[in-house]
Amino acid sequence: MKVAVLGAGAIGAYVGAALHRAGADVHLIARGPHLTAMRQYGVRVLSPRGDFTAHAHATDDPAEVGPVDYVFLGLKATSYAACGPLIEPLLDERTAVVAAQNGIPWWYFHRHGGPYEGHRVESVDPDGAVSAVLAPERALGCVVYAATELDAPGVVRHLEGTRFSVGEPDRSVSTRGLRFSEAMRAGGLKCPVEQDLRNDIWLKLLGNISFNPISALARATMRQMCLHGGTRRVIEIMMRETLDVAEALGCEIPVSIERRLAGAEKVGDHRTSTLQDLERGKPLELDVLLAAVVELADITGVEVPTLRTVHAISDLLALRSAA
Repeated sequence: MKVAVLGAGAIGAYVGAALHRAGADVHLIARGPHLTAMRQYGVRVLSPRGDFTAHAHATDDPAEVGPVDYVFLGLKATSYAACGPLIEPLLDERTAVVAAQNGIPWWYFHRHGGPYEGHRVESVDPDGAVSAVLAPERALGCVVYAATELDAPGVVRHLEGTRFSVGEPDRSVSTRGLRFSEAMRAGGLKCPVEQDLRNDIWLKLLGNISFNPISALARATMRQMCLHGGTRRVIEIMMRETLDVAEALGCEIPVSIERRLAGAEKVGDHRTSTLQDLERGKPLELDVLLAAVVELADITGVEVPTLRTVHAISDLLALRSAA
């Protein structure tokens, strides 16, 4: 199996290292000091499950790699529309794109069925700019439950979780999905093939839509947000509104809000990816989290006043941080 990791940051390099350990032909595409370190020392993974180092090929030039079986997309969703020159050399007619994306993916209504079949979520895929680069037919959905951080260039700290659920937009159990799952599991990761990955998307989004923007606004860790009474209540309301939108779209989330909060509290003083991006001066990936769900609430007629309020304030934060 030949795999390119486009955007080999904390999650991408972790997945690439695991696949390389399993014997896959892995190519890590990155830049800057992180690329230099991976070329010289490999990817060093520090994990409570055991440290290891993987010496996969690393480059900043996808043309060196050529077409692959899978592109694992570790870029932020804000970069998808502009990634055409990077991803095109990696594609042929059979290449699948596995996007490690939080929130609502650009392919969400592709092969969805029902009244919203083919609907474009404008906040995720403005004017079809993402679909033009990443054809929905290539998408093998992926929901990431692992938490990682870059400790230093070339050094990935794995904090917790090893699950990467995958699934086809049309709800089939495909050969390409099973093959990717087997390779991930051989590398020591959990990778169930879900018949309806959209349920997993909403389960993960339940936390991201609330904790990520609040963490950036309050500069707070997971534990701090859970232990602050007023903030915890706001997060509970945001989660309830999110569940209402998911249910209006036919999804079922078999986890209570209280259980979701308890799980988040156990993570401890972890900084969400949005808070990390804010601290590093990077774009905030909030459109696929908040804006997309507010848009879906509009088309389904669900009332989401708290989501709208937090979205308005965090959108201003995103604009100011990008200025």
